[in-house]
Amino acid sequence: MLKVAIAGKPNCGKSTFFKAATLADAEIAPYPFTTIKPNVGIAHVRVKCPCAEMGTECRKCVDGYRFIPFELIDVAGLVPDAHKGKGLGNEFLDDLRQAEAFIHVVDASGSTDAEGNPVPHGSHDPLGDVKFLEREINYWLFGIIKRGWEKIVRRARAEHIPITRLLAEQLSGAGVDEKDVKAALSELDLSYESGTEEHTEELLRLCDVLRKLSKPMLIAANKMDIAP
Repeated sequence: MLKVAIAGKPNCGKSTFFKAATLADAEIAPYPFTTIKPNVGIAHVRVKCPCAEMGTECRKCVDGYRFIPFELIDVAGLVPDAHKGKGLGNEFLDDLRQAEAFIHVVDASGSTDAEGNPVPHGSHDPLGDVKFLEREINYWLFGIIKRGWEKIVRRARAEHIPITRLLAEQLSGAGVDEKDVKAALSELDLSYESGTEEHTEELLRLCDVLRKLSKPMLIAANKMDIAP
């Protein structure tokens, strides 16, 4: 079953969205880190059944539509520098590892700051939340690559193994496969003659493309109603 994670900063409405989508119980409160351990439930997406096109009778649809189940995971909120362990960063990123796609819940009212604390309505830029979440996931992937980069380079040279395969092995726990790596590298001209320090910017660009390919993200704008 497809696994989708609800991502975003603390106190932006993730658990409210989860509860509405799954009808499962989840604690909801107007303060950061209400969710610590992930909430898991089953949601459904409504799709058109092919029975009408095929001219056949179907007993698995309702008025020509099917409801396809998928697993929804409501994880703890992410704060800036989570990849360095800030907030519940390490736990959050570990929970995200199993998801194949993200729904990023964003406080469109601008009434919570980057760490989920209440602020006057409109005083925080929601676009900044979108950018910081993408950046944190990029750095998370970069950290995984960095830990094994020199070993990857040595093996690629000594054993003549395609670097795409070795990178895919290193990132397999994050849900990245060789197809994603090949597609990402086809967009970039990545050299691997030296260590990660010399190639930080190149590898971060690679991680940005890998994130888009392996973890597609849908933005869900939420109008908060929190009094500072």
